[in-house]
Amino acid sequence: MNEVLLLLGSNKGDRLNFLNLALDRIDQISLKTPVVSHIYESEPWGFNSKTWFLNMAVSIQTDLSPLDLLDRLLEIESDLGRTRDPQATGYESREIDIDIILFGEIVLEGERLVIPHPRAHLRKFVLLPMSDIASDYTFPGSGKNICELLKDCPDKSDVQLWR
Repeated sequence: MNEVLLLLGSNKGDRLNFLNLALDRIDQISLKTPVVSHIYESEPWGFNSKTWFLNMAVSIQTDLSPLDLLDRLLEIESDLGRTRDPQATGYESREIDIDIILFGEIVLEGERLVIPHPRAHLRKFVLLPMSDIASDYTFPGSGKNICELLKDCPDKSDVQLWR
């Protein structure tokens, strides 16, 4: 059984509802009740949008392989209305985005999936929610825990506790 840290985000439509719907589906594939962070609102990262993101971190327990979990999460995204434009050249608004940030102690560099998430340590909107539920978790290969990575994070974007 592996502990997996996910990041959920939404900036299209009823953002809170999309987070809750995704969380309900994730609960069905977790071996134990998921642990969730507070919800944060953050400005879009890497593209312009009038609507900010709602983000939350989720810790689950799974016996699925990383790629099997990825397939299940992509299915949840698709079921909730997310479509991926094969012609898109960058980030875009989305109903739901579910990223695998950490998967136990696994380090993976595949075509479909890289673990730990390659840019998580550079993004405040990832690290802040993760610090709520896994502050002492050491990022594989870095020797630093989530709180240390957050302290050293170069990202100065605006991330606020939501409501």
